[in-house]
Amino acid sequence: MSTQDPDLGRDGQAAPDPVQLALPKGRMQDQLFGLLADAGVEVRVSSRGYRPEVALPGFETKILKPQDIVEMLHRGSRDVGFAGHDWVVEKGAELVEVLDTGLNPVRIVAAAPHALVHDGRLPATRFVVASEYERLTTSWLAAEGYDATFVRSYGATEVFPPEDADCIVDNTATGSTLRANGLTIVATLLTSSTRMFAHPRALDVPAKRDRIEHLALLLRSVLDARQRVMVEVNCAAADLEAIIRVLPCMREPTVSTLHAGAGHAVKAAVPRAELPSLILQLKQHGATDIVVSALAQIVP
Repeated sequence: MSTQDPDLGRDGQAAPDPVQLALPKGRMQDQLFGLLADAGVEVRVSSRGYRPEVALPGFETKILKPQDIVEMLHRGSRDVGFAGHDWVVEKGAELVEVLDTGLNPVRIVAAAPHALVHDGRLPATRFVVASEYERLTTSWLAAEGYDATFVRSYGATEVFPPEDADCIVDNTATGSTLRANGLTIVATLLTSSTRMFAHPRALDVPAKRDRIEHLALLLRSVLDARQRVMVEVNCAAADLEAIIRVLPCMREPTVSTLHAGAGHAVKAAVPRAELPSLILQLKQHGATDIVVSALAQIVP
């Protein structure tokens, strides 16, 4: 039987405290859990559990509402977590942004009924604005010189006008819900997405910082891979340099010689968005046997 103190590592030193990780519940959870899974970090959640198991050593995890994650990170009871940039700004939380996942992109906008908007402006007379975002809203009103009364909403803000408010400040991904309620956007206050934030003190602890940066590296590798595909082509020796000139790559393409010196095989991870025009250019410069395949992760 081992007599090693369970709080000590194999070298007899005190085991570092686990990183306290907060994961969001609600609409941003599915995309984030998919990103974690693609990075090899499985999250196992029981049907009613708020403390899931994460397949990453040195982490203890809790599921919270995104607004609560910002609060807990600001207080320091959580070391790292995922939340919308909008709520970090709204709450004035002093956090370090570790990674922007780009997931769940939204805009925080001011919107009002069409009849209330003239030349892109709201009326000069006093009006009522409803929002969940008090800090963002009042700062915007002051900057624009509007005279308005703020009313806090608790969801479904778009239904306030015209009876209960003249204007709203809310988040939107496409603007379709606003248009369906007869509202027109008059200003964009902020753009937001799901991001990874850390409490500054957590990054001051080397063991915690290393784990947090490792998690960010894993997620970034998947995000980078989603933006690229692997393109492989064959070409004659005389066409090799022309192919390399038009083939975008991260550093240099990989080149190998085909059997019996019949030419070269060239491959590179290229931006997905450039693929349609790239294939045409490659064919024009003599490429054959073009193969495009998906990438799972890219680690520089």
